[in-house]
Amino acid sequence: MEKHLEEFAFNYLKTYSPTGFEAEGQKRWLDFIKPHVDDVMLDTYGTAVGIINPNADYKVVIEAHADEISWFVNYITNDGMIYLIRNGGSDAVIAPSKRVVIHTENGLVPAVFGWPAIHVRKDENPMPNMKNIFLDCGCSSKDEVEKLGVHVGCVVTFTDEPMLLNNRYLVARALDNRIGGIMIAEVARRLHQDNIKLPFTLYVVNSVQEEIGLRGAGMIAANLQPDIAIITDVCHDTSTPMYNKILEGDTVCGKGAVLSVAPSVQNNLLRMITKTAQEKQIPFQRKAAERSTGTDTESFAYMGKGIASALISIPLRYMHTTVEACHLEDIENVIKLMYEFLVQLPAHHNFRYFDPKA
Repeated sequence: MEKHLEEFAFNYLKTYSPTGFEAEGQKRWLDFIKPHVDDVMLDTYGTAVGIINPNADYKVVIEAHADEISWFVNYITNDGMIYLIRNGGSDAVIAPSKRVVIHTENGLVPAVFGWPAIHVRKDENPMPNMKNIFLDCGCSSKDEVEKLGVHVGCVVTFTDEPMLLNNRYLVARALDNRIGGIMIAEVARRLHQDNIKLPFTLYVVNSVQEEIGLRGAGMIAANLQPDIAIITDVCHDTSTPMYNKILEGDTVCGKGAVLSVAPSVQNNLLRMITKTAQEKQIPFQRKAAERSTGTDTESFAYMGKGIASALISIPLRYMHTTVEACHLEDIENVIKLMYEFLVQLPAHHNFRYFDPKA
């Protein structure tokens, strides 16, 4: 990973961006992309957009989502323990012994997920679940907790910071899907660096609220109404233990971008992306999705009259944990594939399957 990209990635990944509260992460993302685009915009709920060649009448989107899974304070006991509900797909099993911060109007309040010792619980062996995990912020009463600024509705995030593993993997919380935001921002930077003049408007979109139902993508798709949308997200590295490849498919870190086949993926657009990868010798893998990709692809594809959409994923290990990991070569290859696709894309290309009047 190039030094400038590593620095941006680490700074961006350190910045909290919980679903519904993505503002600080979006500020950091916009700081990186602003020098490389003609204009920027922010919608009502915080989706950030960098715009290149804004006055063309053919419009293309490359998109990722900016939010990370988190928790909400839901109940504070009289003795100062804090119970939670999920904000997105947070996993109770990984919570015990993790450090967190509670976001309050007074600033960040540190806390920990407490858990009884193994020799105390060995007979019952309870599994962590939403009824028994709790936060301890060092207080002995509800009143003391509330004096810190903590109240029902405060958002809670893990504090784990990014690292490199064996100079091969980038490891961090919330690579799902801020790695996508990093990659699309780098595409914009390279287009600017190489003085590429695109014959269409390019919107570089970092959407909010994907983790609770693809909400931000639906709003921005309706706003921009592009002709084409290329979505980037993560998929599972199924080579790690406890995955069933018969059910989950065969996608592996280090073997390149993953191109999905699904009803929402426009076939002719997918063929053009695949051809680009083959001609530029960019490694890629294939994945089939049953009914839905579960990504922002559906929000763009089925918006209004329909938007020709495709999904370029990056394999990820340990999704929805604090040690999500992706391969550095895959990051580079996804960036290359999006860049090379955009460079070869003509304006006003018609992706319809055939001429119905012929």
